[in-house]
Amino acid sequence: MQADHSSRMPFIDALKAICCLLIISHHLAIYGPMSDIAYPLIPALLDWLREYGRIAVQMFFVIAGFLAAAKHAPQGLSLVTEPIRLIQHRYLRLITPYLAALTLAIGCAALARVWMNHTSIPGTPNLFQLLAHIFLLHDLLNQEVLSAGIWYVAIDFQLFVLTILLFWISKQIQNRYPDFQMLGLVLIISLTTASLFFFNRDSYWDETALYFFGSYGLGILIYWASVSRHQLFWFIVLSALIFAALTVDFRSRIALAGSVMLILGLAQYYDVLNSRRVPGYLAYLGRASYSIFLVHFPISLVINAAFFKFLPHQPAIHLFGLLLAVGASIGAGILLFNWLEARPVTHRMHILLPAGFITCGLFVTLLGNG
Repeated sequence: MQADHSSRMPFIDALKAICCLLIISHHLAIYGPMSDIAYPLIPALLDWLREYGRIAVQMFFVIAGFLAAAKHAPQGLSLVTEPIRLIQHRYLRLITPYLAALTLAIGCAALARVWMNHTSIPGTPNLFQLLAHIFLLHDLLNQEVLSAGIWYVAIDFQLFVLTILLFWISKQIQNRYPDFQMLGLVLIISLTTASLFFFNRDSYWDETALYFFGSYGLGILIYWASVSRHQLFWFIVLSALIFAALTVDFRSRIALAGSVMLILGLAQYYDVLNSRRVPGYLAYLGRASYSIFLVHFPISLVINAAFFKFLPHQPAIHLFGLLLAVGASIGAGILLFNWLEARPVTHRMHILLPAGFITCGLFVTLLGNG
């Protein structure tokens, strides 16, 4: 979701906006009492969102891979010379709005616990849990998450690190052995294939980048295919790869990733990525999608708790609450985007945000224990 804001592609921004709205709706459908109370009014929609809404995240992985290839290895040749600097920059860009949103999530969860008792409310955090979240290790260390969906942030970072290291390794070898110009392609297509046929079929790996690299790698490969002199050949090869993976083990998430891959490839081929026909509001939502994603759960949690505590348990009222939660999440996300994500990261933020996050978490824990 989070990307370089200096160069925009309205078509991709529109896709990200749609994905973000689907994920918000999915979480509203499965977390909190409002969806249960409103269920009789929209049962088919809520059932669909609960079952399929979560796979929209695959679209973000394909898009992220596509943009990584465009920026760091156009034409299939790596430009990565300082991997540590790139990884550090990516971490700071991800973590800045993330920590602000998680601080809000801790406070919102504390307020929600006052108004209702529900399984969707995260518990009070401990110091180890807070540190695990700062370093994006919460899932790998089996720590309860402080907000729904933030596994994505950790996986996105893992995917970026893995890709940058592969690009850097390929460049180092190419510099020494110029005949190995195709090494980057070989590394990416090999890991993508391994993910599609092995890692993504075993939930044991679903807390690691290996599980999701199939989707991410498809994004990288379709970008390279779309700028190749042999576009049709590579489109056929990648389509055959998806078909084979689905034949071996049909997964809706991989079918969606393959569809998005082809959409991006065709959009690049027909030069519509920079189309100005995309509605401005949709493109803007796409630019702010990462911040909207980060804040939607705490905002929705408080609205769920308030409606459950203070308003009659009537389907129409709680359906309005669901719509209100979507609108409030978008508004809060845009504020976070303008306040933090779209601005340069300063040294002061590096200190204040983690310190504020830990202080807030421990304060809420002390209050809860008291």
